[in-house]
Amino acid sequence: MQVLGIDIGGSGIKGAPVDLETGRLALARLKIATPQPATPQAVAAVVAELVEHFEWEGPIGSTLPTVVRKGIVHSAANIDKSWIGVDGEQLLGEATGQPVTLLNDADAAGIAEMRFGAGRDRGGVVFILTFGTGIGSGVFVDGHLHPNTELGHLEFKGMDAERYAAARVRAAEKLTYKNWGTRVNEFLQHLENIFSPDLFIIGGGVSRRMDKFEEYLVVETEVVPARLRNDAGIIGAALTARDRVHSD
Repeated sequence: MQVLGIDIGGSGIKGAPVDLETGRLALARLKIATPQPATPQAVAAVVAELVEHFEWEGPIGSTLPTVVRKGIVHSAANIDKSWIGVDGEQLLGEATGQPVTLLNDADAAGIAEMRFGAGRDRGGVVFILTFGTGIGSGVFVDGHLHPNTELGHLEFKGMDAERYAAARVRAAEKLTYKNWGTRVNEFLQHLENIFSPDLFIIGGGVSRRMDKFEEYLVVETEVVPARLRNDAGIIGAALTARDRVHSD
């Protein structure tokens, strides 16, 4: 079975059909720059463009870098504030003409990693942290998701943690991987002190460059890169849409 997965981020919107038996993209993904400002209508138009590109008919899973509860958007840190209160599933469904399941982007990445990637067959408390425009988080306890944790917005050093250690900050402040990796380690230590997790999975685009900074991650908790790299959100969104179809 294939389902179209779409991953909406602060800088790019990417999607592809996903083979849910293998957890792999069935076709090469297409990425389109996130419109600025990233209003609901502008983002919905890009999502519709992706659906048209793949000539897709059927269920769609989509992420959003926000708190999402029952399809309703409840935050907007890295997209336009006008998203707050919007029924995102209805909006994207009307834009595409297809049924859409919407969830937090890091939750989707975590679902994929727990099913097919670095978290597979792992029990205990597992955190996936996606480093990109912000810092997303997916938290799993014995394989069960605790949704919408958004740990990148924890106060850390007098600011949102993502303003200190997101991948965007490394680029904006022209930090070396050593300096940025040290910041990431400080954030991981903070999470470790609060939650005592069993595993950190580092996701987002930085996962493919983890060799450049992993030596600076010296927390007691095991730290591994995401195996599905930057495709995890697409795959997790598609898995969630499939599961919803089967439960309805």
